[in-house]
Amino acid sequence: MNARRRRERFPGPLTPGTEPWADAGIVLPARRSAPAVRQVGVRLLIALAVLLATTLVVWLDRDGYNDNAGGGLSFLDAAYYATVTLSTTGYGDITPYSEGARLTNIFVITPLRVVFLIILVGTTLEVLTERTRQQWRLNRWRSTVREHTVVIGYGTKGRSAVDTLLGQGVRKDEIVVVDPQRKVVDQAAQHGLVGVVGDATRTDTLIRAGLPTAARVVVAPERDDTAALVTLTARQLTRAATIVAAVREDENAPLLRQSGADVVVTSSSSAGRLLGMSMLSPHAGEVMEDLLTYGNGLDVIERPVTRAEAGHSPRECEDLVVAVVRGRRVINYTEQEAQTLQLTDRVIVIK
Repeated sequence: MNARRRRERFPGPLTPGTEPWADAGIVLPARRSAPAVRQVGVRLLIALAVLLATTLVVWLDRDGYNDNAGGGLSFLDAAYYATVTLSTTGYGDITPYSEGARLTNIFVITPLRVVFLIILVGTTLEVLTERTRQQWRLNRWRSTVREHTVVIGYGTKGRSAVDTLLGQGVRKDEIVVVDPQRKVVDQAAQHGLVGVVGDATRTDTLIRAGLPTAARVVVAPERDDTAALVTLTARQLTRAATIVAAVREDENAPLLRQSGADVVVTSSSSAGRLLGMSMLSPHAGEVMEDLLTYGNGLDVIERPVTRAEAGHSPRECEDLVVAVVRGRRVINYTEQEAQTLQLTDRVIVIK
């Protein structure tokens, strides 16, 4: 893409504190205390029941009312009187004149009016309060989101990545999901995750997700070209975060690395290798699938070297060590330089 198109596509990084936060694009996990549509519906039914009860009371005692238009009080007139009375409009064209009708207004209709107003005003106040609460939660989230994980794309790969993160102890409030589809983000919010609706190839969308302060970024869209654009945009916003990207084809992996991805996972070739292994040795394929599925028996994890393990060989560790991470290098445990563990090392083990 030429320079002009690239500037239009990527307007450039923004400094923290000047982010164009779009409240409508950020979906926070719902809380049980929030007023649901069902609750509002129940209150509406109660209000209609109060209106109907008032109408019946007036119609049953219709002989005690005077209509300035002349004639007797019909059921429609009773409903009209109940409506203007409960809403405190009070046009005065229909009035109670008998002692029974006035006593009914004092002891029956007035309490019903109070109940009706409580339902109306109470629901309005609760909705306004909930909006204020949601705005407060949103502002608080903006100010506290740090060192979190941004998962771009909440499809099959994105959901599997989130499940693995949760299984390894990452809290839900430390994960932010970005997806262009509102219904997908709503599903993430139902699972307790913060979601951002928008195009992840655009800088403002990633800024709303707090990517400049994120520690990890998972790029898992459906298309490889989208993954490349997202990775490029994400790397422009942060140099410190670890970016892991998924692609379908091996030929696109170098492009993702050039765009700034630290790790590129090729889904098609990985699946093909697992299929080939399962064909030659079904048991070996089953073990590999177990290793790739966190929480189903054998798990591959990375952990720091303990003080008791420092200075010893990887073979002396309680867990089965398959690699040693020293600095930014991954060393096979069989290599000579990995035969003595250092306290600053990390080991990849099978538990």
